[in-house]
Amino acid sequence: MPEPLRIDVITIFPAMLGGFLGESMLKRAEDMGAVRFQIVNLRDFTADRHQTVDDRPYGGGPGMIMKAEPLFQAVESLRTPGVRVILLTPQGRRFDQVMARSLTNARHLIFLCGHYEGVDERVSENLVTDEISIGDYILTNGTLAATVVIDAVVRLLPNVLGGEGATEEESFDHCRLEYPQYTRPEVFRGMKVPDVLLSGDHAAIRRWRDEQSHRRTSERRPDLMK
Repeated sequence: MPEPLRIDVITIFPAMLGGFLGESMLKRAEDMGAVRFQIVNLRDFTADRHQTVDDRPYGGGPGMIMKAEPLFQAVESLRTPGVRVILLTPQGRRFDQVMARSLTNARHLIFLCGHYEGVDERVSENLVTDEISIGDYILTNGTLAATVVIDAVVRLLPNVLGGEGATEEESFDHCRLEYPQYTRPEVFRGMKVPDVLLSGDHAAIRRWRDEQSHRRTSERRPDLMK
């Protein structure tokens, strides 16, 4: 069995991650040896009794900036050859399914979870390999964003979701949204499952699904069609 994907998350809110990483698919993935999680408290890498991780920005301005020293020490204590060090930041490249799949090729991921008004630029310039944003909005801290990326990546690891091909026909994988899905009962409150899905004609079902996927994408996310 291949070595598990190692994921270290550096945060000042470690309690936010404990329940998330210990439930559902992520727990199963770790139990089966596909991934190994470690939650790292950034405050453990501070030198003062107050465990200070932030300070005022040079040049003035609102809010506080996360200091470089504890982040450097934390990453350097964890770093392995070929590691990808990911900073969750609104200034990063927007996260998508293509990026999620690319991260599954790594053997070690370190997530830096920002907070306050930002992170000392020297961290981005000298430690970080990837800057990622999960969308054009602002969150309280990067720990929440890290959980989104971790979930999207781990579910793509081999056998985590079960049988081969379990993740092959999902929204965004082919730059299109997924077709509509139905299950029992056949009729619910007068709403009936499309006849083609009950026909047993697999070629017709494939054509219907392809048409529905194309139509749904053009109506809801025309940007993906480009």
